[in-house]
Amino acid sequence: MKIAVVGDASCILELEARCPSATVMSCDSVTAMLNEDADAYFDLEFTKDLERIKTLSRLLPKLVFVNAVVDTLKEIGQPFVRLNAWPTFFNRDICELVVANESLLSTKQFMELINWKYQIVADEPGMISTRIVAMIINEAYYTTEAGVSSREEIDIAMKLGTNYPYGPFAWANKIGLQNIVSLLTALQKAHERYTISSLLESEASEKEIKN
Repeated sequence: MKIAVVGDASCILELEARCPSATVMSCDSVTAMLNEDADAYFDLEFTKDLERIKTLSRLLPKLVFVNAVVDTLKEIGQPFVRLNAWPTFFNRDICELVVANESLLSTKQFMELINWKYQIVADEPGMISTRIVAMIINEAYYTTEAGVSSREEIDIAMKLGTNYPYGPFAWANKIGLQNIVSLLTALQKAHERYTISSLLESEASEKEIKN
């Protein structure tokens, strides 16, 4: 079993740990993956760029997994497999996948072969877990805006009360504020309950400028 991957070192190490029987080949670009005869391809740095999508489509009908938390398969326009490789989500026990009908059987066979637990979910921005976490983070920012409680108090209360691994503010920093805002921006087009806190939006903008 050979897997070709574009991604940072931590994601590649995580993939190697999950697939100990596979040979994981690190590629420095999606174009480089074209030179690898692999059983599956993972683009963990995916962006909805037309040239990138065109290059990845040349790997089909082999399985092509893309780290597309916000962008849907409908928007991407190719039968890739969406997964979530955002920080704190890629190393979870169960991987949420969005799979096109034509890739369903081969995806199930591959995931079972490498013994990776998975859950197939609807083709929506944020899938399930990330959408819930983004909403919790957004509500925490609204609470802070209103002066109801401090960030430290909210983080402690959420960890103790829900047994989550992180409080919402600590989690937001690990995931990346820009990632959270991009997801909420997509979600609020359909549901006003995802309207972004002005404090969250301004902090994300400040971080983007600094970077």
